[in-house]
Amino acid sequence: MTPQDIRSAADLARLPVTSKDALLDLQRKAPPFGGFLAADEAAIRRIFVSPGPIYEPQLNDDQDGHGFSHGFRRAGIGPQDRVLNTWSYHLVPAGVLLDQGIVATGATVIPCGPGGAEQQAQLILELGVTCICASTAFFVTLVNTLEHMGHQLPGAWKVKSALLGGEMGDWMGKRRALETRYGIKIFSAYATGDFGLIGYEETGQEGYAVQPERLVQICDPQTGTPLPLGETGEIVVTTLDRGWPLVRFGTGDVASGSVASADGFVSHISLLKGRVGQAVKAREIFIYPRNVEEVLMQVPHMQRAQVVVTKQEHRETVTLRGVLHPGVDAATVEKALHEIFKQRTRLKLDAVEWISADDLVIDAPVLVDRKYA
Repeated sequence: MTPQDIRSAADLARLPVTSKDALLDLQRKAPPFGGFLAADEAAIRRIFVSPGPIYEPQLNDDQDGHGFSHGFRRAGIGPQDRVLNTWSYHLVPAGVLLDQGIVATGATVIPCGPGGAEQQAQLILELGVTCICASTAFFVTLVNTLEHMGHQLPGAWKVKSALLGGEMGDWMGKRRALETRYGIKIFSAYATGDFGLIGYEETGQEGYAVQPERLVQICDPQTGTPLPLGETGEIVVTTLDRGWPLVRFGTGDVASGSVASADGFVSHISLLKGRVGQAVKAREIFIYPRNVEEVLMQVPHMQRAQVVVTKQEHRETVTLRGVLHPGVDAATVEKALHEIFKQRTRLKLDAVEWISADDLVIDAPVLVDRKYA
C-alpha cells in the first residue's frame, strides 16, 4: 500500500492496529522513538515519559496542548477565568497539555500539580479561581479541606466549573451530586498521553464528541475490524499530526460509537466501558466491567453482581450471580434483570443465581471467565 491507496475509512481499516505494547517494543529496539518520529530532532520541545516507559515527543508547533483547547472552549473557559491546574507536570504530559490548552483560550493558569491540598485550597480563595482541573478524588479532597478550614461552600468561592477525571462506576451520578452540592458545572474529556485530547463533552449529550483532528474507529479487539455503531470495541485512533503521526493506534480503551461522520469515521463515542484486557468473550460478544456496573445502576434492588462465563459442551453460557438487598422479591427483580442485561450486552442470560453477601465479597471481580477451567 502507498499513501495514495488510502482515501476512506474502509481503506484505512486495511492497515493493522498498532498496540501500545507494540510501540513500546519498537522503542526499545530503536530508541528513543521507535522510528515514528517524522521531524528533525531539533524540532522537539519536550519529551514526555508515560508508563512503560513510552517516549512521546512534543514539537514546536503544538500551541493548543494536543487539542485540549477544544474541550476548554466548549466548556466556556476564556479570558475571564483563572484555572487551577492540579494535574502533574512531572514526566507525564497531563499537566503541560492542559496548561497549554487553557492558555490558548486566553484564560490564566495557576500551575500546581497534585498534592499540598491546604495550600491549594487557600489559593482557590485568595486568587479567585473560577475553574479547577483535578482528579475527582483530589477535587473532593480540596472541597473537604476548605470546609474543614471553616469556609462555607459554594458561597465562599468563585469556582463555576471543574474539569474532573472520570471514574468507573456511577460516574455521572457522582458528578450530579457534586454539581448540586457545590454549585458548579462539571465537564470531562477523553484523552491519552499519545494523542492529547480525543473527545470532549457537548451540552446535553453523554459521552464525547471526537475532536476534528482525530480519526476514530471502534474496532474488534482481536481482528481490528471496525464495528457498527452501538457495538462495543477498542477505540482506535489515527492522527496525522506533523512530526508524530500515529496511524490506527489502539488505545486499549473500550467504548461504543453512537454517531458516524460522512467520511465513515466515528464522531461521537460513549463513556468508557473498561480496558481491552478486562473483557470476557461469550458467544462472539465481549462483556466489559462497565456493562455489569450499568446493570447494577439500573437494578437498584441489587447490592452486587458478578457475571460468570462457562462452557458446556460446545455452548458458552452466561450466569449472573447477584446479591439482593434484604426483603426484595427475587422473582420481581429477575424479569427486569434479563431485559436490562440484554440491552447492555446484546447477550441473553442463561441463568441468574441469587447468593448471600458472604458468598460475593465487595472486591470480587465483576467478570469471571471459566470457559477453559
